[in-house]
Amino acid sequence: MAVPKRKQSKQRSRKRRGANHFAMPQFAKDAQDGSLFLPHHVHPTTGLYRGRQVIDPKAS
Repeated sequence: MAVPKRKQSKQRSRKRRGANHFAMPQFAKDAQDGSLFLPHHVHPTTGLYRGRQVIDPKAS
């Protein structure tokens, strides 16, 4: 079984873990009412996706 030749430093471990931090989700702004929503998703309040009505906003 492989065994490390030297102890890995705390700084090296923290550098590696620091690259895996969570990023805030990016939001798109609706052109009609200015509300924010996730891009590439159906707008939850209007039911529009890429300018087309795909769901009834009253039903959800």
